[in-house]
Amino acid sequence: MLRKQFPAMLGMMLISNAPFANAGGDPVRGEALYESRCIACHSIDANRGGPAHKGVYGRKAGSVSDYSYSDALRMSKIVWDEQTLDRWLTNPEQSIPGQRMGYSVPEVADRADLIAYLRLRSGK
Repeated sequence: MLRKQFPAMLGMMLISNAPFANAGGDPVRGEALYESRCIACHSIDANRGGPAHKGVYGRKAGSVSDYSYSDALRMSKIVWDEQTLDRWLTNPEQSIPGQRMGYSVPEVADRADLIAYLRLRSGK
């Protein structure tokens, strides 16, 4: 009986995890994406229009002491990991209403690659 149910169970697991299907993204491609899409406002090591991303993976949102975050981001309870970064990059305003980032990454694979790069640069 389990053999008959296995394909349906597997299908349900794949569908339910679809947004994170590429959670093991490519950090090399992520670096190229970061350099082409994020670098105008962000840097790994320095604050710019947006906060520095060094150590962002595993850090509480809005916690870099020398950056002026929106109240919404600073007061959020979010800790950056695959899921929270994926939601954030998909739609920042839906993720944290009142935040100030006006950019999203609609492609699942691009988000996964950017997250893999940020995780690598955070030493995780």
